Amino acid sequence: MCGGGCLIKASSLCTFRDYRTIRQNAVLLDVRTKSEYKEGHIPGSTNIPLDEIQKVEDIIKDHDAEIYVYCLRGSRSISAVKKLKTFGYKRARSIGGIASYKGLTVLD
Repeated sequence: MCGGGCLIKASSLCTFRDYRTIRQNAVLLDVRTKSEYKEGHIPGSTNIPLDEIQKVEDIIKDHDAEIYVYCLRGSRSISAVKKLKTFGYKRARSIGGIASYKGLTVLD
């Protein structure tokens, strides 16, 4: 378990499942393409590709939700967070890329 002070980072040993135990309303958002997501993603994540990020309001209704955004290496997640903030999601943050993630991934 991560403990109360864990900041989720794709490169850490902390898994999203452990973090979600602490943060019940947290959302893990994968902004890679649908094909990248199908090749492997973090369990419990939601896929909204960066070029479809405007669909977030149909999927994540709570603008106060903690949203942790990742992609492959971190660039797209940073861009997505900027867009999310313009949509009113104040608690969105980039956690980098799955390329450095050491935890479990699942295939679709």
